[in-house]
Amino acid sequence: MSAVPTLAEFEEAARGLESVISHTPTLPSRALSDILGSPVVLKMENLQRTGSFKIRGAGHRLAQLTAEERSHGVVAASAGNHAQGVALAAQALGIPATIFMPLGVPVPKLLATRGYGAEVVLEGETVATSLRLAAEFAERTGAIMIHPFDHRDIVIGQGTLGLELIEDAPDVDTILVGIGGGGLIAGVAAAAKAAAEKNGRTVRVIGVQAENAAAVAPSLEAGHPVEITTHPTIADGILVAKPGDVPFEIIRDLVDEVVTVSDDDIARALLILLEQAKVVVEPAGAVGVAAILAGKVHDTGNTLAVLTGGNIDPLLLQRVVSHGLAASGRYLTVRIPLPDRPGQLARVSELVAEAGANVMEVMHTRHGQGLQISEVSLQLSIETRGAEHTELTLDTLRRAGYDPIVVPD
Repeated sequence: MSAVPTLAEFEEAARGLESVISHTPTLPSRALSDILGSPVVLKMENLQRTGSFKIRGAGHRLAQLTAEERSHGVVAASAGNHAQGVALAAQALGIPATIFMPLGVPVPKLLATRGYGAEVVLEGETVATSLRLAAEFAERTGAIMIHPFDHRDIVIGQGTLGLELIEDAPDVDTILVGIGGGGLIAGVAAAAKAAAEKNGRTVRVIGVQAENAAAVAPSLEAGHPVEITTHPTIADGILVAKPGDVPFEIIRDLVDEVVTVSDDDIARALLILLEQAKVVVEPAGAVGVAAILAGKVHDTGNTLAVLTGGNIDPLLLQRVVSHGLAASGRYLTVRIPLPDRPGQLARVSELVAEAGANVMEVMHTRHGQGLQISEVSLQLSIETRGAEHTELTLDTLRRAGYDPIVVPD
């Protein structure tokens, strides 16, 4: 059997998923089009059932199980989106599902997974531990292990998204897709390129990884999947140390380019999606937009960025928005040493107001931080209109004789 699924296989999978998934909207973005200099549309998989594309792969994988396999139930390990996809797909097919999740899983994802009827086992500190425990459970009970990306049926299910992309945007030239383990981009690349070829067109597929979890480039260089040492990233949904064997073969042959983006890039992308597109997206779901903002893609023609998911914890969203404002030069925290005498706080506030900035938070202390007895420290969180306005605000304070020290976000 060829590593690359056929167009017929993707089309059959799409028919089988019609009662399980939603055909999510594809909408233009004027703001991103202006930034890129080419038309940009967004595929809103953040509005998919369970809040991400994962239901496509899970739904197709479970539908292929035999009656005997279904009777043993299924097991999976995930910190969120895959868990919800497997749980909902199992519920729809009447298959018992057990999901292993790490102890630190966001509460909304935990509650959603349980809400779809799965038995959730909270154990271990990492997803790697959950995967090990799930594999042990499968061997002990006979349950079928549902891998999040390294299975041909998962790739085929995820590839149904590629068919929708060509249907919704038949003139697309370039598709931007995030990469974790590689199941989504492998399916999208194979399906979209086959569907476009059928219409007499070609399409480029560009993968986007978080720079702290970028395993695909070294794997392509080595010619086989390579495990890397990852570092923390806000894009936890694509925090994968090694691409899957099955998707890697397709990525190697069909993905045209792979770029990386920083957490600052991702935070800016989330902010512009909130403000301009009026949509809530999780960090991993925004990496395609981050690549546009960071100038990582060029000459892309009609461009489609897939917003792969929208399952973000509200507390994380709050932190990410603050980080995005800071990364965009619109939120500034400064520490100012002051002489300990009346009127200094009022004077600094007046100067900030004169610069047209807005004080959001104030911390005033006489203790610690190497202060002299006659000194106090004033820390201000200030809202500005961008990088130039930030510099204007700092210059206003400096001209008045103060020495503002910018505190890193």
